[in-house]
Amino acid sequence: MGLAPCRGASVDAGGAARRRVLQYKARVTAVADPRLSGRVLKRVAFDEATIARRVAELGREITEAYPDGQLLVLGLLKGSFIFLSDLVRNITRPLQVDFLVAASYGDGMVSSGTVRLLYDPETELEGKHILLVEDIIDSGRTLNRLMSLLEERSPRSLEICALLHKRIADELHYETRFVGFDAPHEFLVGYGLDHAENFRHLPYIASLQ
Repeated sequence: MGLAPCRGASVDAGGAARRRVLQYKARVTAVADPRLSGRVLKRVAFDEATIARRVAELGREITEAYPDGQLLVLGLLKGSFIFLSDLVRNITRPLQVDFLVAASYGDGMVSSGTVRLLYDPETELEGKHILLVEDIIDSGRTLNRLMSLLEERSPRSLEICALLHKRIADELHYETRFVGFDAPHEFLVGYGLDHAENFRHLPYIASLQ
């Protein structure tokens, strides 16, 4: 007479199988996408649903943080444009939107260390709550210069909101009040982030192979 299989063991085996599947998916190192023109991604760091949930949370946090006064959401182009457009639609209070343009990256995958201001906001800044929106914080060099510039315009308050923060910005002299995600130490593209002007339109954030 054969022994009946242990029900608990069967459940455990099923759970182990599911864990193996999840581990396999986590180890996938190449993601094919027709928007990549043949380029291979290493992995997707943050998918569309995860980004959408966190941006909605940030919108609520920012709404609660500014109960009064004029709020100007100031996007740092080009990388913040998708994040900013989603963010402001989740902020349920009156606000204005304007932009800054600063160039600090070339065709390489590391910061050039050079910051060039190419566009200054046209909106009056004095007396307003200024929220500077950035796609990713790494070295902090660009933000230091921009924050110094904006402080000279006598805003009522001045804060930073970043979608991603690598937590390596030893040179950044300003606190980042609102952060979407702590970023892995990889070169990330998608959702506004680029490599040599490519991949900004990806709806997720991924690292390049």
